[in-house]
Amino acid sequence: MTVEGCGFLGALSPEHRERLLAFAHEVSLPAGTRIFEEGGAADRFWIIRSGRVALDTHEPGRGAMVVETLGEGELLGWSWLFEPFRWHLGAQTRDAVAAYEFDADQIRSAIDEDPAFGLAVTRCVAAVAIGRRLRAARTRLLDLYAPPGASQQARSGGAAP
Repeated sequence: MTVEGCGFLGALSPEHRERLLAFAHEVSLPAGTRIFEEGGAADRFWIIRSGRVALDTHEPGRGAMVVETLGEGELLGWSWLFEPFRWHLGAQTRDAVAAYEFDADQIRSAIDEDPAFGLAVTRCVAAVAIGRRLRAARTRLLDLYAPPGASQQARSGGAAP
């Protein structure tokens, strides 16, 4: 299966997927590339075709902490869709990445022009990206701050012995 049929793109109808991809241009990013910084202007987004990208947040006294790692078919960036259009996290490639890149202004204009397209994209961003990121952040917080062994029990729904 191609990246077009899975992940974020796979969650869109064929019509909306084709419309979105009409705005895409392909990019290649070497390993170790800093894609964006937390708090920076969210003026574009990507759908990863291959490779991995680490999402991170800066912890005072601890430096950058990886929150989640994204891979093939996944949406990189959703802050472009919601004001104030600032990144909530930072992102850096783990290895070489090939991706579709989108200009946020173009997509927001297309969303405004076509409410059905806008609803489809917004729902996919909410379901595929935001929901997953919240679950990943919760799991990461459990791993960082729970007593040893407690986070695994919480994730599996098990009770403490």
